[in-house]
Amino acid sequence: MNAVETDTIHNHTGQQTVRTTLGYECILVEYDGPITTVTMNCPACRNTLSLTMMEELVAALKAIGSDPSVRVVILAANGPVYCSGHDLRELADGDIRRFRRLFDVATELMLTIESIPQPVIAKVHRLATAAGCQLVAACDLVVPSEEATFSVPGMKIGLCCTTPMVPLTRAIGRKRALEMLLTAEVVSVQTAADWGLVNRVVPDNQLDAAARGLAVTICNASPLTVALGKQTFYVQAALDDQKAYAYAKELMTMNAMASDAHEGVNAFLEKRQPIWTRH
Repeated sequence: MNAVETDTIHNHTGQQTVRTTLGYECILVEYDGPITTVTMNCPACRNTLSLTMMEELVAALKAIGSDPSVRVVILAANGPVYCSGHDLRELADGDIRRFRRLFDVATELMLTIESIPQPVIAKVHRLATAAGCQLVAACDLVVPSEEATFSVPGMKIGLCCTTPMVPLTRAIGRKRALEMLLTAEVVSVQTAADWGLVNRVVPDNQLDAAARGLAVTICNASPLTVALGKQTFYVQAALDDQKAYAYAKELMTMNAMASDAHEGVNAFLEKRQPIWTRH
């Protein structure tokens, strides 16, 4: 990774924006107030999740995760494809240690998206396939354009997409995930919406505004409560009902004792905007 170079600009509201112009080979990072956009920027190779791409995404997301000024992350891409999955050139010739390294880093990337306190919104403009579809399924929220499509076509080349099946199964259920995995067929964005893989579908020319609008709405909430909610969601989702309720009620109790909860309740009763303190 190259040395980081940034430039500081101001948007139309006068708010300072810091745009990373260099620093990574495969991605761009743009800080715009509380919203940070991470953009996969290898259009010539269809934004493959090469080892370098994945390592840079992990590094950027971990840095963002420890930055309290960032409230929401938008994961975008440049070029004609959102993400075409693993770089098959890295899978064509290698030994077991290399393959394990690739899939270890891929797993680290997906778990990093889940573990950082900020919600991650995938802004999907075109095809997301194989591990690219896994990346979308791993994100907390997904806003695609009407031009987006999704697939896990590993069966066509003798590779079962076993790692993509993990977030896919959790996002859309067993039968639909198996259909995608076993048929390797492309799923339209309308079907993806029906199945619960994405949150909403918007016209292509409204994609930027829709993703940012969702991010701005999240930014209105207490960052402490958003982080707590995200953490609780993923923990309880892996538990049976009794354990999920036991865990959730403890987190609800802790949340109710927080200063931000008291501020939010009082602000509602007093018909004013809350002032969040992150405590």
